[in-house]
Formats: sequence, C-alpha cells, structure tokens
Amino acid sequence: MPRITAVHPVLPAHRHEQADIAEALVGLMTSGPGEAELLRRVHAACGVRTRHLARPLADYTRRSGFDAAQQAYPELATGLGVRALEGALDRAGVGPADVGLLLFTTVTGVGAPSVDATVAARAGLTPHVLRWPSFGLGCAAGAGGLALAADWARSRPDGVAVVLAVELCSLTVRTEHPERADVVAAGLFGDGAAAAVVVGDDRAAGHPGHDVLAARSHLYPEETAALGFELSAAGFRIVLSPRMPGLVRDRLAPDLAAWLRDRGEDVPADWVVHSGGPAVIDAYEDGLGLARGRLDPSRQTLAEVGNLSSAAVLHTLAAGWDRPHGSGDRTVLAAVGPGISAQSLVLGWSAS
Repeated sequence: MPRITAVHPVLPAHRHEQADIAEALVGLMTSGPGEAELLRRVHAACGVRTRHLARPLADYTRRSGFDAAQQAYPELATGLGVRALEGALDRAGVGPADVGLLLFTTVTGVGAPSVDATVAARAGLTPHVLRWPSFGLGCAAGAGGLALAADWARSRPDGVAVVLAVELCSLTVRTEHPERADVVAAGLFGDGAAAAVVVGDDRAAGHPGHDVLAARSHLYPEETAALGFELSAAGFRIVLSPRMPGLVRDRLAPDLAAWLRDRGEDVPADWVVHSGGPAVIDAYEDGLGLARGRLDPSRQTLAEVGNLSSAAVLHTLAAGWDRPHGSGDRTVLAAVGPGISAQSLVLGWSAS
C-alpha cells in the first residue's frame, strides 16, 4: 500500500497582516474612496489574518507588469521548492538519490524547462529521476499529485516519489483595470510551497504515515467557465465565479459523500479540504452534512497563510501530522480546481 511518510510545508520570509496588504494595494487597484473601501471590506471578509509574500511588500506598491513578475518567478520558486523538497526528504529519512519520481505542480508561473529541473539539480536528485511537471489543475493539483504518486508507488515496493507544489500567487495579481474577481483574489491567495513523500510497500515498513487507500477524480466540464485563469498580454486574469460555493455545496460535496458511502467511509476521523475561502469551506460542511467546526483545520490554514492553491491541502495535512492518530484512522482529503476538477483521497493512518 503506498504511504505518505512525510509532508513539509514552507513559506516565504515576508509575512504581513491582511490589513497591511490591503492598504498596500489600495493605491494600485482602486481609483477613489468608494473602491478603496470596497477593497478593504472584501479583504477583511476573506477569512485571512496573515499571508506570506515572495517579495517585500514595497515591491507590490508599484506596477511592474506581467513580464517582470514572471521573470522573478523561477528563482523565487526554485528557492522555496528546494527548501520544501529537502525538508520532506529529511522528515521521511530518505536521501535525494532514492527519489525515482518528482511530480511538480504550479499554476502561478510558466516556463520550459519548468523549475523542477533546477530544484532537482540543486537538491542532488539523481539525473535519472523521472520529472513530471503539471500546470492547469490549480488548487486541485496537490490532491491529484498525491493520487498519481500513489499509483506510481503501488507497483514499485522500493519506490520513492515526491509531490512538490510551489505557488507564488502574489505574482499573478492583476492591478491594471482590476475586476471584482481580481480584488477578491488579491485578498485571498498567498505564497507558499510544500512537498510530500510517497513510498511503496517495502519503504513504508517502520515509517508512520497515511496509507493511500483510494483516490477519485471527478470532472465537471460543463462548469469550465467557473474557475481558472485566462492568459492575455496583461498576464493572468483570474476567473472566480461567485457560483463556486453553490457548486461545491450542491454538486461536488454530495458526489464526494456518495463515493464515501459506497466505500463505507462516510464517517472519517479527519477532513482536509482545500482552504478556498470561507464560503467554500462552509459549502463543503453544508454539502457533506458536517457539523460546524469539523473543517476548522482548513479554516486555520486559510487564516494563517491564505489560499495557497495546490499547496493548501498539503499545508493542512502537515498541520495535523503530529496529533495523536489511531491505527486505521481515516482522513478524507479533497480539493477542487479548474475544469472543474474535484480530486479526493481516502487515507488511513499506519503507525508501523
């Protein structure tokens, strides 16, 4: 059974209160007192207390353009990626030469080669490591990456796979002629990375962690226009429909609940859902029929670091790693991204 034996989250050094970030953006994204007050209200309602940014806050108070932001992405992302990868390997007790698969995901920077090539070299991975970069799954990619890594490790008892998520959401903020979705995104998303180590049966022995018992992907192609990015000369334009909470409540969560019931897994010990925003987390609770508070770990991640896109579920999973677990305790991990794509896993704790 493939097992997640370590998760290591990392954050940039520049940590700021939500209100301070909002004030820094007022001059860039608003043209009068009314718009400024709207931005402040939107940011205050995002459920975020603090966020970490890849660059000093002062760098965001002047317009630099999409080209400059994407030129900064490779080095900033590589630094975070190396820290996350090395930390995860250290926690798992495996060396860089043991890694057979590096599954890298991001939705906030583009380039070829993708930054995982540089991360692999700096971290000392073997030149024969299989790299599999991913772009486009967005917030669902952390969960989807774990599922793919588990499938790979299932047929390789001695295999070691790493899922590496690096997101620099602050580099995608559009300040030229912003729409309401841009204002919301500027208050919701943060910067961060995380790496998870997934191993095969032989490697798992003696290493506590979460066995990957089942995984599921569900595509809702008729909802393509509800979430994602559009690329233009001005850079990333976020697509963030106000219908998203309703879609989660009325379709995604009930479909997830039905799958769990079919598996006899409808009463898990823990839930790790993507911290997409207060309304999305509430929608998961409502759609799954959970009591308020069951998803507080995801709310805590949102409050402390914002929405980290693909890295968010890995941060929440890591936050609960050291709490007492009973043998076989189930954790359901779920996230949603562009497509719309819902990615879900059932994990079972093993102490040996």
